[in-house]
Amino acid sequence: MKASLGGILIGALVLSSCGTVRDSRFNPFNWFGGAVSRPAPVATAPGANPLIPTTPTVSIFRRNRAEETVYLGQPIAVINELLVERRPGGAIVRTTGIASQAGPFDVRLTLEDQPDPSALVYTLNALQRPGPRNTGPDARKVTAATYLSDNELIGISRIEVRGAQNILTTRR
Repeated sequence: MKASLGGILIGALVLSSCGTVRDSRFNPFNWFGGAVSRPAPVATAPGANPLIPTTPTVSIFRRNRAEETVYLGQPIAVINELLVERRPGGAIVRTTGIASQAGPFDVRLTLEDQPDPSALVYTLNALQRPGPRNTGPDARKVTAATYLSDNELIGISRIEVRGAQNILTTRR
């Protein structure tokens, strides 16, 4: 009992002396001094927001816009399905097709130029590497979709998706 009481008293004395050690040179946290705040230099034009970068950031997850290349996708062989699903604020155009070879990738619905303002014409494209042609349809099946807002659908009465061998059309 006396030993534990003595240990508690010694511990209390050591902890109470921490206030003086905190400001002394023996404390390694005081070796470099305290931090001093100062305003950062402004290198942007007046009125510009310094939080928005003016130069594009380089990232391994994103390409620079100057390095973007032209999409070289080829039309999918057969278009099987075309659905226009109504959603709040617009519609989703979803199409499914079968490629001529196994392993298509980077599938896109590409909007084509159309002189008729009441029609939207898309082509279902994909990048394809040379591969086996005698595989089942599941290895060649692709699906792509795009969202159209209600503003984009004003005046549109026909949506068409083209493939290499057929065209599917839906009307309102």
